[in-house]
Amino acid sequence: MNSPWLSADDWCDQSLALLTASAARNTHADPHAKECQVVTRKHNIIRFGAGAAAVGLLLTGCAPAAEDDAASGDVTLTVGTFNDSGFADEMFAEYEELNPGVKIVHNKAATTDDARTNFFQKLGKTGLSDIEYVEGDWLPEVMEYADLLAPVPADLKDRWLDWKVEEATDPEGNLIGYGTDIGPLAICYRSDLFEGAGLPTDRDAVAELLGGDWARYFEIGDQYVEATGLPFFDSARGVWQGMINQIAVPYEDPKTGEIIATENDEVRKSYDQLLAASSTQSAHLSQWSTDWYAAMANGGFATMLCPGWMLGVIEGNAKDVTTWDVANVFPNGGGNWGGSYLTVPASGANVEEAQKLADWLTAPEQQLKYFENAGLFPSQVEAMSSPILLEATNPFFNDAPIGQIFSDRAQAVEVAPFKGELYFQVATAMGDAIARVEDGTQDAGASWDQWVEKVNSIE
Repeated sequence: MNSPWLSADDWCDQSLALLTASAARNTHADPHAKECQVVTRKHNIIRFGAGAAAVGLLLTGCAPAAEDDAASGDVTLTVGTFNDSGFADEMFAEYEELNPGVKIVHNKAATTDDARTNFFQKLGKTGLSDIEYVEGDWLPEVMEYADLLAPVPADLKDRWLDWKVEEATDPEGNLIGYGTDIGPLAICYRSDLFEGAGLPTDRDAVAELLGGDWARYFEIGDQYVEATGLPFFDSARGVWQGMINQIAVPYEDPKTGEIIATENDEVRKSYDQLLAASSTQSAHLSQWSTDWYAAMANGGFATMLCPGWMLGVIEGNAKDVTTWDVANVFPNGGGNWGGSYLTVPASGANVEEAQKLADWLTAPEQQLKYFENAGLFPSQVEAMSSPILLEATNPFFNDAPIGQIFSDRAQAVEVAPFKGELYFQVATAMGDAIARVEDGTQDAGASWDQWVEKVNSIE
């Protein structure tokens, strides 16, 4: 995103340089996901059982890096995030109340790009926050510098799902990330549009209708298009997220680190299957674009892949629509789209205190609050079994039992794709290749060939 104006992160960096003389790269599951998200989490209202805690809006802004206040007995901790991470000012205030002498300042970058650039420019130096929020898709790059991050205490490792821990564990066995959310996938759909196509509308019947593999999903898409002449799903690029995240070894060899993407039969088969269907079934929309947001309200498509965090996006952009629902199903079983971590740079001035805060922010109790406030599904085993989560419903999605739905979807995840150091670059190039076909710039074959050329140039 080139702009003549300073990004929020750049503005913070320049301010920090003036104040402290300190020295000092793309997104959610999809490298471009949530980059341009315009809705706030306040739209994602969820009905919870008694005893659920209320959480407010995010605290935004920027502030100077923490100073070492040990001499006075006080400490200022900075937390660096981006987009709508789910962290709220009330939670920081609660921690401050529980820990007298601790002050928390939230440094929020405008986009994932800004946060990623800042992280890698300053890691191992000065200028990072005491706690840095890391996107799952660039975690593999972070793991290359695991020695520059303070390990998570060993006694906390059993908190999270096994695959969540594995992703953030270095070769020496050190866990370097405190897991925040995960993105188990279901299918969101418009019941009125299904009715118009003569398809079932009840969420259980829709789950049965779409049960099966991707061929079944696209088969129903053909039926829908034939009946209505309208698009079945929003974006080929979005659907790709679900397909590629079900391939255990998509782009790189786990043993050698070499790129195998262009010769991977599973990748090519999924690519061809998707783009054959998208020619008639896709709305050909660019995710996070104005048109994509508008189509959620104007009936531009009937289904879309839905991790828990997507519910707030839909509601925020289709608040007058009463027919959105969620089906407890996903093509080919389970899938995950999204999920992040908190990390503690080892060069920080307050590492021990930062570890305590990261521990608290990712504890089961707090993860339940993030789910309530922002629809971010917990990665903590204990939180996933809580009645607060399992009994949660969403009024906007016609009181869909989203807690149970996404718990079931999380348990259905069987594959955590290997993502090596070059995953982000290869995935970005693939997204661009799919986009070229979607916008009519190239046919699928030519765009694949260009992708191969691009991937072969990655070092």
